[in-house]
Amino acid sequence: NRGYAVLQVNYRGSGGYGSSFQRAGYHEWGGKMQDDLTDAVKWAIDQGIADPARVAIYGASYGGYAALAGLVFTPELYCCGANYVGPSDLGLLVGLGKNRGGGDSADIFYRKFLGDDSEYLQSRSPVNFIERIRVPLFNAYGYNDPRVDIRHWTRLEAKLKQFNKPYEIMIEDNEGHGFANEKNRLAYYRRLEAFFDQHLSPGRADAVEVKSGN
Repeated sequence: NRGYAVLQVNYRGSGGYGSSFQRAGYHEWGGKMQDDLTDAVKWAIDQGIADPARVAIYGASYGGYAALAGLVFTPELYCCGANYVGPSDLGLLVGLGKNRGGGDSADIFYRKFLGDDSEYLQSRSPVNFIERIRVPLFNAYGYNDPRVDIRHWTRLEAKLKQFNKPYEIMIEDNEGHGFANEKNRLAYYRRLEAFFDQHLSPGRADAVEVKSGN
C-alpha cells in the first residue's frame, strides 16, 4: 500500500521446507544463503519488476544480518538498506551463544549454522567490511536484546563513523529482540517508512524491496 513491490525469499537454510533444505544453509551465512537473495534481486530486475537503481534490502534478526551482508558483499545491488536487530559480528554472536545459559539449544543452533572457525566467522561478519557500503543504512535495536547483544550495534556504529557512512539509528532502552511495545513499534515503522520514502520514491511501480525474514 506504499507503492513497493516486495520480494520475500525462502533462501536455503529456511525452516519448513525439509531437513535437507535447512541443512543447505549450514555455514552459509553471507555465502550461499546470501546468494539466494542476490539471485532473487537479479531475477526481479530481469523480469522488469525492479529498476536496478532502486532496490532496497530490509530484514530483521537474521534478515538484519542479511541486509548488512547485502550492503557489504554486493554493494552495487542496493540503493539503501534497513537492519532491524541484526547481528553484525558473527564471532560475537557465537561467543555469546556459548555463554547465554538455558541450554544447549543456542549452542547447538550456532554450532550447526555457523561453527566456531574464527577465520570463517570474521570473513562473514559485515562489521569487518563497512568501508564497502555505498548507500544509506537504517538500523534499529533493543538495548536489552538477549539474542543480539547491543554490542553488535556499538561495534557497527564505530565502523560506520570511522568510514563516514550515512546511517540512522533507533534504540529503545526497554526493548529486546524486536519491539514489543506498541508505541515503539509504531514509531519504528514510521521511521522505516520515512527512510524508504526518502530513498525509494514510493508510487513508482519499479521500486522493489527485498525482504529477508527471521
